[in-house]
Amino acid sequence: PLQLLEIIRKEDVVLRAILTTHHHWDHARGNEELAQLFPGLRVFGADERIGALTHRVTHGQELAFGAIRVRCLFTPCHTSGHMCYFMWEDDSPDAPALFSGDTLFVGGCGQFFEGTAEQMHTNLTQILGTLPEDTKVFCGHECTVRNLKFALKVEPENEAVKEKLAWAKQRDEDDLPTVPSTLREEFLYNPFLRLTQEPVQSFTGRTEPVEVLRALRSQRDNFKKPKERPNPPAMLAFDWGLFGPLLEKQ
Repeated sequence: PLQLLEIIRKEDVVLRAILTTHHHWDHARGNEELAQLFPGLRVFGADERIGALTHRVTHGQELAFGAIRVRCLFTPCHTSGHMCYFMWEDDSPDAPALFSGDTLFVGGCGQFFEGTAEQMHTNLTQILGTLPEDTKVFCGHECTVRNLKFALKVEPENEAVKEKLAWAKQRDEDDLPTVPSTLREEFLYNPFLRLTQEPVQSFTGRTEPVEVLRALRSQRDNFKKPKERPNPPAMLAFDWGLFGPLLEKQ
């Protein structure tokens, strides 16, 4: 949590609560340390596996932090206890925000580690997909370029995918974030939100939306990863036997 602590210091604020989407280490690993550093810290989440959890929330529950209002949206599938958080301020001109964790990504959706295609379909179409279209989507990872490369494979003639991919590549090259997007944009290029579109159905060979989603996720899981070039110094070290002592069996 060092980066977060630096932000807290720069902004001269007091950390009073954490909203955790799910228990995976890359989303919750700093909770215990932060709880020790900030006595009385409230940690919200829907899964008992979340570190330092103090307040277990349920679907539809609303929270308030000053002027900021939060609605908890239960989206099980990536994990069985995954919770998204929809935030807004009453009478504010700013668009609402969705912190979607590993359920909805820019151009993609999360893997079905602890759930089913039926659950993810409900998450995407009935829970998240019905939010205001100007909602800003803050997902848990920067994997936009990879997601959009797959989206282009699914819909090679989709101009929105081509434009967003070109933009995302440039952002990557400039070391700038691609998050957030908006829900309105996601409906244009995210294949997991376009299950009834003919090109997506043609790609999967399915027409029933849940089956399209199931096939699409399977294809995404097996999408060829870019080849990694071996590290030249490491390869030389192996050739020279420098790692030998480290590799000997005890």
